[in-house]
Amino acid sequence: MIDVYSWPTPNGHKVHIMLEECGLREGRDWQAHPINIGEGDQFKPEFLKISPNNKIPALVDSQGPDGEPISLFESGAILLYLAGKFGKFMPADVRGKYEVLQWLMFQMGGVGPMLGQAHHFRLYAPEKVEYAINRYTNEAKRIYGVIDKRLAHSTWLGGSEYSIADIAVFPWLRGWQGQGVTLSDYPHLEAWFNKIATRSSVQRGLEVLAHLRKPTPTPSAKEREVLYGSTQYQRR
Repeated sequence: MIDVYSWPTPNGHKVHIMLEECGLREGRDWQAHPINIGEGDQFKPEFLKISPNNKIPALVDSQGPDGEPISLFESGAILLYLAGKFGKFMPADVRGKYEVLQWLMFQMGGVGPMLGQAHHFRLYAPEKVEYAINRYTNEAKRIYGVIDKRLAHSTWLGGSEYSIADIAVFPWLRGWQGQGVTLSDYPHLEAWFNKIATRSSVQRGLEVLAHLRKPTPTPSAKEREVLYGSTQYQRR
């Protein structure tokens, strides 16, 4: 049994999806343990023992590489571990491996932090700071553009095969409305996004713990003026 300590956020969904894509099933082969980051569960001593950076997700595999238990934190490291353990979603050849790794690092260093900031300042910050909203919305659009250009010439982010790079990036783009992005402005990305969204393992992974998350807040009329330059707000 693999134990995953998580919450229904993009970083949590990465690991949920990866396990399901590897042929495991939640409740049978792996178990999700909710860490409610809205209530401070991530700071509890028992969680900090396996995730010293107080971030979800964390994973404990009772049968690690040497047959002994292993615990891991950081979603990128967990994806790499699972790819190695099950021999899936990572090319065997060196060139292909680094093609995937560079896009995984792009997600860890750019996609996640920047889209997370866009989402925060647009929807969750107690004060609507126009400078921050514009800065991170523009950066979100730039990142979407980078991905769109890549997918104009590549079937998948890491090359010709579906990989952990796709699994890492996809959950972050599900919140495109809150990031100030119009998905149809990026046709190659949109086609890739829709293709991943239809995968049954992805759908199962997204359902894990999803019932525990609160709905995204709807901006007030005043907030909409800052966010969109107009009182006309439409969810796409």
